[in-house]
This record gives sequence, C-alpha cells and structure tokens, in this order.
Amino acid sequence: MKGKTLVISGGTRGIGKAIVYEFAKNGVNIAFTYNSNEEKAKEIKEDLEKTYKIKARCYPLNILEPQEYKELFKRIDEDFPTIDFFISNAIISGRAVVGGYGKFMKLRPKGLCNIYTATVTAFVIGAQEAAKRMEKNGGGVILSISSTGNLVYIENYAGHGTNKAAVETMVKYAAQELGEKNIRVNAVSGGPIETDALKAFTNYEEVKAETIKRSPLNRMGQPEDIAGACLFLCSDKASWITGQTLIVDGGTSFR
Repeated sequence: MKGKTLVISGGTRGIGKAIVYEFAKNGVNIAFTYNSNEEKAKEIKEDLEKTYKIKARCYPLNILEPQEYKELFKRIDEDFPTIDFFISNAIISGRAVVGGYGKFMKLRPKGLCNIYTATVTAFVIGAQEAAKRMEKNGGGVILSISSTGNLVYIENYAGHGTNKAAVETMVKYAAQELGEKNIRVNAVSGGPIETDALKAFTNYEEVKAETIKRSPLNRMGQPEDIAGACLFLCSDKASWITGQTLIVDGGTSFR
C-alpha cells in the first residue's frame, strides 16, 4: 500500500483520526478533511509527514454541503497524482441533529434530513468523485463507516440507525455497479466506540456499561479497532470482498 493515497472525510478526531494514522503507518499518503478546527488539522498533517515520511494534506469540508466534494477533489487532484482509497467517515453532531437524535415521537424532518445528507448523500457524492479518479487509475476501494445501531436498539438513535441502514444498502448498489471498474465498495459497521461523539450521548455511561457487559471481550471498542478493519478491506488481502458490511462490535450484537 506504500505510496498510494487515501482520501477520508473527518480526519481530526475519533475514528477518522485513528484511520489516518493507521494508513500513514503503512506508507499511505493522506488527504483528510476537517470541519472547523484548522489548527488541529494542520498539527496532524505536520505530525504525519514528520513521523511517517508520507505526504499529507488537510482540507475544509462541510459535510452538510456535500456538493463541496466536487471542488474538494479538484484541489486534491492538484496535490496527489492518484486516489486509491476513499473513506466516508465524517458525521454531524450538536444543533445539526436536533430533531434527528431523540425518541421516535420527537423526531423532526430537519434533523432527519441533516443526518441523511451527512450519512447517505455525502457518501454518494464523495464516492462518485473518488470513483471517477479510481477508474482512470485502474481501480480502488471505497468504504463507508456505519454503525450497529441499525441492528440493535440504541436509545435516541433511531435517526442515525435508519440512515446507517440506508448507507449500507447504498454500498451494495455501488459495489454492483462499480465492480466492472475494479472498484470495491464496502462498509465497516462499528459497535459503540469510545469517541468524543459517543461521549456526547446523554446516556453515554449507560451505553458504555452495557457494551462492556454485552461483549465477551469485556471492553469498549476503540477507534483503532475500526481503523484496522478499514486497512484490511483496502488491502489486497480483501481483493474478493465487495458489497459487504464488516461488523466490528466485540460480539455485542449477538446478545
């Protein structure tokens, strides 16, 4: 994988940051996006280049305006000769999910639409732009980060869970249609992972305790657990895997 290029949305914290560092360790050049913390993004970019001797660049992206991907990829084209991997990872939180994060009877159209835009529409447009470049390069791998919240009940998660189910289905359609271009498309579905996003849940401590209780491994998932799965799916070791969702949940969804 050395010398290839990863494009990932949301690379400054949590799962995205773990993925960025996992790929950089393996010699992959990194193009990652950030929402608002430019200073943090630049710190990560400089650390990646210094520590792993790879090329790294960071770019602003508002995931609620997925059409921005078109200009973003033009900028990436100027910085990198090829795009080999694309991971749709960025999520939204805070005011943007009001009406989308809550009990079923409190769900409202705006919040639900925002979650769909950030989860499904952003995946589609980002993947389309990546696929155009990958086809010229002879192929590539596209991933979406999903969640087992579409398989098991998580309090207040209906808006997110249903959209994760939607993006996993979109992955299957993309895989069927892009396979002839030697582009594989998969999803990585994580159980509760210990990130700032999860800690923002109003019932975080309850979720953490229940996750540890449910997992036969007796621990919470870490961002590095998802990063390792992404690295595998992008590698030649997974060359006959496409249209699938790899569940990384410490065994919690079986109980």
